[in-house]
Amino acid sequence: MSNEGQTAAIRRRGLMLVLSSPSGAGKTTLSRLLLENDPHIALSVSCTTRERRPGEKDDVDYRFIDTPTFRGMIDRGEFLEYARVFDHYYGTPRPPVEEALSAGRDMLFDIDWQGTQQLAEKAREDLVSVFILPPSTRELERRLITRAQDPADVVARRMSKAADEMSHWAEYDYVVINRNIGESLTQLKSILTAERLKRERLYGLSEFVKALREGR
Repeated sequence: MSNEGQTAAIRRRGLMLVLSSPSGAGKTTLSRLLLENDPHIALSVSCTTRERRPGEKDDVDYRFIDTPTFRGMIDRGEFLEYARVFDHYYGTPRPPVEEALSAGRDMLFDIDWQGTQQLAEKAREDLVSVFILPPSTRELERRLITRAQDPADVVARRMSKAADEMSHWAEYDYVVINRNIGESLTQLKSILTAERLKRERLYGLSEFVKALREGR
């Protein structure tokens, strides 16, 4: 077998890259930029019961469903993880994720700490978790106000919840302080590259090394 053939025999199981942060810290922007810059990772489309925001597309940003449908999916065990956040449900459907990982494709998750804990319980070996922190509380509030997606009372609720959300940073594999989007994106790319090269994610590596040692 040629060296090229030996290398082709090495396969990799996909990984689940989780980005979590308090609202306004930048995880959604970083998720979008990572998807634009890396063709080998796809967004895991979550189901949600909240209303669609301007510019969002069904089955692209989220799969928008009603609460009875969501609860039925919970009862049938169709979610890898789910949580209730600000009076709405969010959840990750199981089948598309499992299919992608088996095919060696990576999946990106924009979920909170509750969902990350559930993923860790069910598939820790496939999970790479990153917590995004804002550079300061004042900057976090400024970002929430300037994005103009939520009324003032919702911004206040998100700020009051931020301290609790940030208390879970130590449960994550990596922490990125999002002072600058470009620098944070570079850090995320580095994390992803390193995790893809982990020995335990590669199949066929033992046979490849054996062939090298035998002079093939």
